[in-house]
Amino acid sequence: MNPSNPANFQGKHALVLGVANERSIAWSIAKTLAGAGATVTLTYQGERIRAKVEELASSLPNGKALPCDVQDDQQMDELFEELRNDPDRKTIDALVHSVAFALKEELEGRFVLTSRKGFLLAHEISVYSLIALARRAETLMPHGASILTLSYLGAERAIPNYNVMGVAKAALEASVRYLAADLGPHRIRINAISAGPINTLAARGIRGFTEMLQYVREKAPLKRNVTQQEVADTALFLLSPLAGGITGEVLHVDAGFNIQGM
Repeated sequence: MNPSNPANFQGKHALVLGVANERSIAWSIAKTLAGAGATVTLTYQGERIRAKVEELASSLPNGKALPCDVQDDQQMDELFEELRNDPDRKTIDALVHSVAFALKEELEGRFVLTSRKGFLLAHEISVYSLIALARRAETLMPHGASILTLSYLGAERAIPNYNVMGVAKAALEASVRYLAADLGPHRIRINAISAGPINTLAARGIRGFTEMLQYVREKAPLKRNVTQQEVADTALFLLSPLAGGITGEVLHVDAGFNIQGM
């Protein structure tokens, strides 16, 4: 590891939320941060994925997995209190928010039929969680830090079967701008990556996802889909001092698909 490399995270701590398994974009980001020298903390929501996330965390140098249900204020408070009391984790240099959820029935059929429950749930988990986490993380970022979240083109355009999640991602991107303005004086940057479709556990819940992958391969300027590693490399850049002058931005990593018109 070259200590003069601006992307060197040696001696720094990264908190990564949203790892479900080895195919998660968040996992690729976590591995890339660890490879750059960071001490990485993963979180899991519920016992169902606890064993898998703990297994992945144990494969990282000094990796650790802690519970965090973003719908539970007490559990979020406990997460940051535990970090505060850990000598290796008492400050946060990078926070990765890769948390999103919508009820399956809200991702099918007509958007106009979105239920109140489905709308509120998608926004609570996918959007408000970023604000709630940033508020708590700020107290562990006395020297400044960088926050990153994951978005998708459905925030800007109507994507079939994305429905309420697209509206939530639009709110997420707006939240990035407001948080950037709010946290900037404290030397905390926040950005988003709008990644192209990638075959993850969450993505497979979208009806017609296989056809979506094929369509992007045919229409994107690079004539292919992007990989988890390409998103992770961009994340490393945005979280590092190399992107020190960038905040409040949404950077597309989608083989150029977003620039296309007809």
